[in-house]
Amino acid sequence: MNIDMLRVFCSVVEQQSFSLGAAQHRISQSAATQAIQRLEEHFGTQLLDRRKRPPMLTPAGEICHQEFRKIIELYDAVGDRIRVLGDEIQGHVRVAAIYSVGLYGLGHCMQQFMVSYPRARVQLEYLRPADVYEAVQSGRVDLGIVSYPAALRGLDVIPLRSEEMVLTCHAQHPLAGRKSVGLSALGGEKFVGFDRDLPIRKEIDRQLRQQNVSVEVVLEFDNIETIKQAVEIGAGISILPEPTVCKEVRIGTLAAIRLRGCSLQRPIGILHRDRLVFSPTVARFVELLQQMPVAKLSEAG
Repeated sequence: MNIDMLRVFCSVVEQQSFSLGAAQHRISQSAATQAIQRLEEHFGTQLLDRRKRPPMLTPAGEICHQEFRKIIELYDAVGDRIRVLGDEIQGHVRVAAIYSVGLYGLGHCMQQFMVSYPRARVQLEYLRPADVYEAVQSGRVDLGIVSYPAALRGLDVIPLRSEEMVLTCHAQHPLAGRKSVGLSALGGEKFVGFDRDLPIRKEIDRQLRQQNVSVEVVLEFDNIETIKQAVEIGAGISILPEPTVCKEVRIGTLAAIRLRGCSLQRPIGILHRDRLVFSPTVARFVELLQQMPVAKLSEAG
């Protein structure tokens, strides 16, 4: 039994496929199957139920996956720490982020990180919020970046920033010329909202209820890009995080007005598994994330 066998086992489990797990390590599907068979022979028990599609972990397999992932992380962290002695940061950082944070906050960070540490690699994927949590909990990624982060079982949260929420409307809307408005100004307006199960929608609804403001929700979407498109064609107004509308405000397709008399903020946090010891590479990436400036409307012209 060696570290490569543990890696192959974890990849097959996380990809839910022998062929995809094997491809991650540039080996044949047969070689991946043989590696897992050797593990099962070593422990004297079945780790994967191959009769099911996708293959399912047995109770023993669940234990092995959890503990093998920890062993791999510790092994990689040792290598990273040794390389740091020679002032060299290398290795992988695996990140999952919700679309709105990834699109507006990670591109520049990743570019700067790879320029600073050319031998390091960042693997970024965009997922829905629930899938980000699952990816972190399963160990498929090192870090998850979400809004309204929750420290669920087995997870810790590093606060990253809070983004001010702004009223967003078509550039020709009657409210577009205002510098700030209270929530009462939204009463009776057609409103393009987030899906009802998202934390950001629940917080907006809570603030509107607190001030007895009723809007007419005409459309609901699960992502900011589609909401902005609906607002741009005049379908209604919306409330969106400030950094996500700076580009449109700059080119004049949207107007953004600050909200007064309420405390609408979108908190952003970094998820990681609790008791996880960051490798130097992951630690440097987290530090860079914390240093990244956030786009403001004043910068949008």
